[in-house]
Amino acid sequence: MKKIIGGRARFCALLLPSLLIAPTLAAAELVSDKITRSRLLATGGASTIEGSAGGGIVPMAVLAGYGAQEEQGAVAFASYVDTGDYQLEVVGGSWSWRNRVELSIAQQTLTHESLTAALSLPTDSISQRIISAKLRVAGDLIYTPMPQISIGLQHKKNLDFLVPAAVGAKDDSGTDINLTATKLILGAVFDRNLLLNANLRYTNANQTGLVGFGGDKNNQRDVVAEISTGLLLNRHWLVGAEYRQKPNNLSFIKEDDWQTVFVGWFPNKRIALVAAYVDLGEVATFKDQTGWYLSLQGSF
Repeated sequence: MKKIIGGRARFCALLLPSLLIAPTLAAAELVSDKITRSRLLATGGASTIEGSAGGGIVPMAVLAGYGAQEEQGAVAFASYVDTGDYQLEVVGGSWSWRNRVELSIAQQTLTHESLTAALSLPTDSISQRIISAKLRVAGDLIYTPMPQISIGLQHKKNLDFLVPAAVGAKDDSGTDINLTATKLILGAVFDRNLLLNANLRYTNANQTGLVGFGGDKNNQRDVVAEISTGLLLNRHWLVGAEYRQKPNNLSFIKEDDWQTVFVGWFPNKRIALVAAYVDLGEVATFKDQTGWYLSLQGSF
């Protein structure tokens, strides 16, 4: 009997630590698994001036944040553009779920003191609110031969329509439709990863909607092309360029295509900082609008 009791005691002594340790190991495995499933650094992109994930002026098929599979993620950002005659401030945020759906909102404020002085306008700023949704429909940025493909909607509401209406814009709101393909090619250039991105936008927005929608010259939506590319120098630094074709709906003011050359810094999954040289061409009678762009993004 004493041998049996003694054996049971030794068995319990061995079993008890195992029972205590097992949940801890399981939790650790879950945490490790969760970390493994989350997307890689920089693969959530930055925030565009319209709120959705991408570069600065061109959206990408990637979704904001680093959530994957069962995860979700959120992003808050602030961006600033200065071309001398115009300044654009943007604040916003986005939320993504299971690397499948992204919802975002952005508030833009364009200050145009030079235009106000030249035309004796009663106001010196225009604001716009953009609410967007993006759905990843096929492919993966890294793990499939097919590029990641997303479709997105951006509903824009111009909140100061006085000036846009005066120059011929027809509507104070509009909705852009985006079809985007993005691919990261590993080791494509001197063992560096190459990012390729193309977007087709169906839109009638003038200057992204800051000068209203449609116009006396053309009130129909057009398909315009946008492209961007970048080279990851290492896990933290991305350099690249963007080009955005624009519609030309107003006879009073010419609208040129936009382009940027940028550098992005991703020190960790919490912070992303993008700086760029921007060339916006002619904007509302002011030619050669070049300047700089800065955007700070926090991920949660």
